[in-house]
Amino acid sequence: MLLASVLLTGCGWFGDMFTRELEPNKMSVEQLYRRAKDAMGGGNFSEAIKLYETLESRFPYGQQAQQAILDTAYCHYRLQERAQAVAAAERYLKLYPSGDGADYALYMKGLANFIEDLGLLSFIATQDLSERDQKSARDAYAAFKQLTDKYPSSRYHTDSLQRMRYLVNALAMNEVHIARYYFNRGAYQAAINRAQSSITSFPNSPGNEEALRLIVQSHKALGNTQVAADAERVFKSTYNTASELPKSPWWKFW
Repeated sequence: MLLASVLLTGCGWFGDMFTRELEPNKMSVEQLYRRAKDAMGGGNFSEAIKLYETLESRFPYGQQAQQAILDTAYCHYRLQERAQAVAAAERYLKLYPSGDGADYALYMKGLANFIEDLGLLSFIATQDLSERDQKSARDAYAAFKQLTDKYPSSRYHTDSLQRMRYLVNALAMNEVHIARYYFNRGAYQAAINRAQSSITSFPNSPGNEEALRLIVQSHKALGNTQVAADAERVFKSTYNTASELPKSPWWKFW
C-alpha cells in the first residue's frame, strides 16, 4: 500500500512537471486552466492573463473559457489596468448575459471604475475642478446598481450597496466643491448651477447643506434679493430648529 502511494505521488509529481514543461499551445484545456489558476493564485497576473488568452483562443467554448474571461478581468484589476478589466467584464456580459458569473462581471466592472479617494482628490487636486471627469464614478455606480437590482441574492450585493452610498456622497460633494470653486472666483451663476445640480441629482447627500448655502450667497452677490431670501428660508427650515441656537455650521455666514 505504501509503495502504491509513493508511486501515485511520484506520478502526480511527474505529471505536474510535464505540464509545466509543455508549451501553452500544446496543453489541453484543463492543463491551461490549471496553470493559469496557479499563476493567478501566485500573484503572477500578467502570466495568468496570457494563459487565459491562449485558453480562450484555442478553446472558445465551455465553462473554462467563460471563467477565463472573469479571471482575466480580475487579473487586470489587480494590475490596476482598469480599462482592460472593464473591457473583459463587458465582454463576458455580452457573450453570456445570463451566465452564472454575470453578477461577478458587473461587480468587477464596478470595482474597476471605483475610485475610493474620489472625495479626497477634490480637496487636494490643483486642476480646475470643473474639468474633473466623473464618468468612471458614474459608471461604477451604474454597474453596482444593475447588480443590486438584478441579483438581490448575489454575494456581492451588500458590498455593492455600500459602494453605491459612498459614490453618491462623493459625487455630490464633488459638485459642491466645484460650486465653491466658482463662488470663490466670483462666478456666481456657475456656482448656483453646480450647487443646484447636487441638490437635484443627490437629494439626500450631506453635502447639500453647503450647496444650499452657496446658492443663497451667490444670489445675494448677484443682487437677487428675493430669490436669496426664499432660499434662505428653505435653508433655515431644513437645517435648523425653532430654537435660538442654529444647528447648521453654515449659519455663521449670514
